[in-house]
Amino acid sequence: MSMQFDPNKAIYAQIADYYYQQICSGELAPGEKLPSVRDTAQRLQVNPNTVSRAYLEMDREKITFSKRGQGTFVTMDMEDIQGLKKSLAADQMQALIKYMKRLGFSEDEMVDSLKRSLKEMKDS
Repeated sequence: MSMQFDPNKAIYAQIADYYYQQICSGELAPGEKLPSVRDTAQRLQVNPNTVSRAYLEMDREKITFSKRGQGTFVTMDMEDIQGLKKSLAADQMQALIKYMKRLGFSEDEMVDSLKRSLKEMKDS
């Protein structure tokens, strides 16, 4: 596991985002145990308190749950995972829309561009 951290976003939030993406993509399955706080901190070369904060945030969001003395596990609730997927996708869409607006695209041009991109991906 290696990450390039964005200086404009809290490191704990970036760690949580990394695990959120792994959970949404299925790389981490429901019920699967996450690496320990210590292991994650060592791999990322960050303070264990930073990783602990990321894990607490994921627990608070109900995407993971912790068992005392056993570790942190991915939720078994598929509705929570589906909600996370939708939330992450909405965040990305908002960022794309803002960017395209700054470039001067109209709403119709944005929709056409998205359709074109989807077709190109499908055809390749």
